Amino acid sequence: MSSDKKMSLTVKVLLGMVLGIIVGLVINLTGLNAPGSFINEYIVNGLFHVVGKMFVNSLKMLVVPLVFFSLICGVCGIGDIRMLGRVGGKSFALYMLTTAIAIATAIVIAVAFGIGKGMNVATNAEFVGKESPPLTQVLIDIIPTNPINAMANGDMLPIIFFSILLGISILMVGKKAKGIIAGAEVANEIMMKMVTIVMSVAPYAVFALIAKAVATLGLDLLQSLAGYVGVLVGSLMFHLFITLMIILKVFSGLSPAMFLKKIRNVQVFAFSTASSNATIPVTMRTVTERFGVNNSVASFTVPFGATINMDGTAIMQGVATVFIANVYNVELGISGYLTVILMSVLASIGTAGVPGVGLIMLSMVFTQVGLPVEGIGLILGVDRLMDMIRTAVNVSGDATVSTIVAKSEGKMDIGVYNDPDAGILDTDEALELDESFEKEIADTIEKVRNQ
Repeated sequence: MSSDKKMSLTVKVLLGMVLGIIVGLVINLTGLNAPGSFINEYIVNGLFHVVGKMFVNSLKMLVVPLVFFSLICGVCGIGDIRMLGRVGGKSFALYMLTTAIAIATAIVIAVAFGIGKGMNVATNAEFVGKESPPLTQVLIDIIPTNPINAMANGDMLPIIFFSILLGISILMVGKKAKGIIAGAEVANEIMMKMVTIVMSVAPYAVFALIAKAVATLGLDLLQSLAGYVGVLVGSLMFHLFITLMIILKVFSGLSPAMFLKKIRNVQVFAFSTASSNATIPVTMRTVTERFGVNNSVASFTVPFGATINMDGTAIMQGVATVFIANVYNVELGISGYLTVILMSVLASIGTAGVPGVGLIMLSMVFTQVGLPVEGIGLILGVDRLMDMIRTAVNVSGDATVSTIVAKSEGKMDIGVYNDPDAGILDTDEALELDESFEKEIADTIEKVRNQ
């Protein structure tokens, strides 16, 4: 067996990320990414862009059918509507709790370091705040007037609502719906196999995504906003390694070290794509097969978390608020910071599923506390890189809550969670075809043709 085959997918993806950073830095620091150059036009914005975008689109392609079939199987697997209500209530409460803790922690850290004081940061970037839909409209839109249209647009909350309602209706029909349940289970298994196929090219796609991002962004912006970037990254890491792990240990009693070891793959995917929704297929597979969480819980908590869980975004809002307030010499005070915390928690629900959610939420917060919205232009340059990091924190929160809820409901295999090798994906073996079944299908098709 070759050394390549012994290497796990996680190691391959991490290797692709490291090589991407190195190649991106070389291109950026040597000036090979100059506008109009061959490297910039055909490699960075050509090959890297195409490969990365195709991979992200492949992941997004899987999200809707995976969530749809998985939720139907999950609801039918629970078989108890009251338990479904408990799972939803616990998930919602934990997501709101972690979001509130995240932004409060970020504000405390940012105030302690005094970032932005005495700074003279110049920028040509401008930001115009987009209007967010009111909470009442978000609640109304949870019920889709056209489920097919909601699926076509990838609107998670309406899809979740319709899938749960369909699953409950299937349960109420009873024995006559056994065929539909069996079909949904097969379809769900097929979708997970498609996840495996897409993930097999992940190392190369992650390399392309990271190389393009680093080659484009470089280090200049990071140096000019070193205080903001340092405190933001530090706050994100504190929430990931301290806050979430304490919550995991307190509410479930499970090992944080094992959690962090098994979640790495999901974090790398989230960092590369900067999209919680695009990472849903990877998160679902990891939570169910690596953590031992029953699909009846994961099918609800993972897509729900990807939609409303804003831990990383909330931290960005806290740090950005303190930074901009100090740059413009605005004194917010305790009441102002409490308003920021409350606004961020409410906005995480009100802006669920809205593109560019982080900056929309930030503009709402700035308006509420009297900070100039155009100040967001100061941090726009580094927002792409920060978005990648906070997305990794967001998906870690999704997995944490999923694990806690599953443990509390007795819907988790502790043996799988504690086994470091459980659910490791060997893409070489996973992509092998069943030759006997393949031949059987070919023979069947041939018989039909000859009739």
